[in-house]
Amino acid sequence: MRIEFSGALYHVTARGNERRSIFLSDDDRSRFLDTLGEVCARLSWRCHAYCQMTNHYHLLVETPEANLSRGMRQLNGVYTQYINRRHRRVGHLFQGRFSGILVQKETYLLELARYIVLNPVRARMVPAAGEWPWSSYRPTVGLAYRPEFLTTDWLLTAFCNERDLARRAFERFVADGTGQPGPWARLKNQIYLGSERFVEEMQGRIDAKQPLDEIPATQKRPVARDLAYYADRFSPRDLAIAEAYRSGAYSMREIAIHFGVSRMTVSRAVQRFETALKQEQRNGQWET
Repeated sequence: MRIEFSGALYHVTARGNERRSIFLSDDDRSRFLDTLGEVCARLSWRCHAYCQMTNHYHLLVETPEANLSRGMRQLNGVYTQYINRRHRRVGHLFQGRFSGILVQKETYLLELARYIVLNPVRARMVPAAGEWPWSSYRPTVGLAYRPEFLTTDWLLTAFCNERDLARRAFERFVADGTGQPGPWARLKNQIYLGSERFVEEMQGRIDAKQPLDEIPATQKRPVARDLAYYADRFSPRDLAIAEAYRSGAYSMREIAIHFGVSRMTVSRAVQRFETALKQEQRNGQWET
């Protein structure tokens, strides 16, 4: 059962089906980050840390709105469709639903951010966190470009208000964590990482009427149609763009390339469509 509310912080993991790799090339890793960025922008997520491994990934995300499941469906769904098209494969890429642990921000955000970027070191893939290019460590400490979706201010100001000093302090903090156990011995009920009071507050948010059917939406979707279908089937163009994106099969970049527009044009078309849909739902004109 998922607990979703405004301002929640989650440690999220998703693993490859049958423990298989979910990243087959550096291009795949870049595309995943592009898709994550689109989800963060669209749903106002704050990503504090991330790490791509071989057959799984880690995210530390904060949701200003109660929309974790919605965003994860989009992230994993779009990425799965991309992998299947690019590598001419079929079937599920991910093993069931993602894992989401509710985290007490003030107590565990720093420790989890360190745990996440140290994953490649623990797996003996690299000797130090700074040598793994597919985590948030290098952008956080200023060794690489920081993607727009990655927020570092809360993390760094926990050490110092001066950015350069804070970055050096975070480097030391991460280095000191090498070889230390993760926080999972303090995990409660398999889904909470926080104090007893925090757990009680989270359990009080559970909706007893929430359905138990948690079959991933990505596994319920039919095989995606070609983008040409949406261009021919829907008019005007913005409606075709919005319907293509709502299919969950294509990233904004792929849609922008096909329709010959900018990614911002795609984003605006999707936002206008969803705003109109919500308004008509409020007016009782249709249901979805």
